[in-house]
Amino acid sequence: MTGTTILLILSGALLGGLLGAFIVKKSMEARMASTTNAAQKIIDEARKEAETVKKEATLQAKDSLYQMKVEFERETKDTRREMQNLERRLLQKEENLEKKSDLFDKRETNLSRKEKTLLQQERHLTEKEETLQQLIQEQRAQLERIAGIPSSEAKELLIKSMEAEARHDAAKLIKRIETGAREGASKKAREIISLAIKRYAGDYVAEKAISVVTLPNEEMKGRIIGREGRNIRAIEAATGVDLIIDDTPEAVILSGFNPIRREVARLALERLISDGRIHPARIEEIVEKVNQEVESAIREAGEQAAFDVGGHGIHPEVIKLLGKLKYRTSYGQNVLQHSLEVSFLCGIMAAELGMNEKRAKRAGLLHDIGKAVDHEVEGPHATIGAELAKKYGESTKVVHALAAHHEDVEPESVLAVLVQAADTLSGARPGARKELMETYVKRLEELEQIANSFRGVSKSYAIQAGRELRIIVENDKVSDDESIMLSRDIAKQIENELSYPGQIKVTVIRETRAVEYAK
Repeated sequence: MTGTTILLILSGALLGGLLGAFIVKKSMEARMASTTNAAQKIIDEARKEAETVKKEATLQAKDSLYQMKVEFERETKDTRREMQNLERRLLQKEENLEKKSDLFDKRETNLSRKEKTLLQQERHLTEKEETLQQLIQEQRAQLERIAGIPSSEAKELLIKSMEAEARHDAAKLIKRIETGAREGASKKAREIISLAIKRYAGDYVAEKAISVVTLPNEEMKGRIIGREGRNIRAIEAATGVDLIIDDTPEAVILSGFNPIRREVARLALERLISDGRIHPARIEEIVEKVNQEVESAIREAGEQAAFDVGGHGIHPEVIKLLGKLKYRTSYGQNVLQHSLEVSFLCGIMAAELGMNEKRAKRAGLLHDIGKAVDHEVEGPHATIGAELAKKYGESTKVVHALAAHHEDVEPESVLAVLVQAADTLSGARPGARKELMETYVKRLEELEQIANSFRGVSKSYAIQAGRELRIIVENDKVSDDESIMLSRDIAKQIENELSYPGQIKVTVIRETRAVEYAK
């Protein structure tokens, strides 16, 4: 290749390059111009949008500022109103405090004046008290000079005089009460009898005031009545017992409170029924024979009882009275058996005490002989028995023991107390008087419950088979005088709420204990 060709090629290439560069430059300038125009458009649109946003933001800011201004003004008004109210209250409190301060000042002034007045009065009272003490001492000295004895002795004399006067008044009161009690004794006796009938009438009459005689057939009732009732009238006249012939099948009821007459009537009627010959003459004959047999049985029972206790030399009439007790009952307990128990108990206690055992047994055996005739003689059976014993030659000690065993007479000997205790033991033991164990225990519990229901009672014990109630009270709640009233109130409530044989002794115990420890 030649140099010219190479030069031409190089020249052509250079020219082509320059031409390409020019074209590229023109193309770039065109692009840059279009780009600049687009950018200017964008900037103009952005400016417009920015101005729009700015205007909207300005409007919103103005609205917000207006709302905030309105809210602030409202809150400011509320706050100002509250501040005004608070200010008014503070002013009122300040005025009240000033008024109270004035009142306190006035009260303090008044108190100061009163304090000064009280101090003056106290000084006056002290002076008057000193003056009175001086006057009392002068009067006491003058009285001692006039009386010639010191004041301590005069005080003792006055106390003794007052005590004697109080005792005298108490004695008069007791005497008046006893007199009133004696005057009302008859009325009280009727009340006691009516109460006893209410308590025990049903069981007693059904079991102890009637006897039932069994008949072989119903036709025998007509024969016992007899023509126009002559046989039944003859039986009632001969025995002193009422015959009740009713609808009870094959039975006749004998009614009477005298147990001996009722026994005579029962035996006589049974013999008449077995014999078959029933007419007035035969009735009188049979009744007379039965009377003799019963009298013999009574005498034998009395002699056997006297022999059992070693009671020799007892009057025959007293023996007869003892035998009658075989047909007598008290609260369902056979009186003769009860008398034997009392006799043995008296003998045992007398032997333990070194006393006359035979005399004690004798007194125990005879203590209830008044019950043999108490339906015929008026008065308590203890008094009746003592009069009978005195009549038939018993010793003075035995007579007194009989009279005092129910405290109708005040006991004055150990023998009287022994008879009283033995009588209580025999009658009060469970089962002696047909009392169920459950009933007996229930009564003991009821006694303690009644005592525990009263204020100040610490503990209570029913002892001696329910014949005595011992109550321990708290000494800081019940005084000595109140303990007397407490025993009476408890006894009255027991009388109103419980049914029981005999009597119940209520004992209230109050003690004061002083305790100290040596350290």
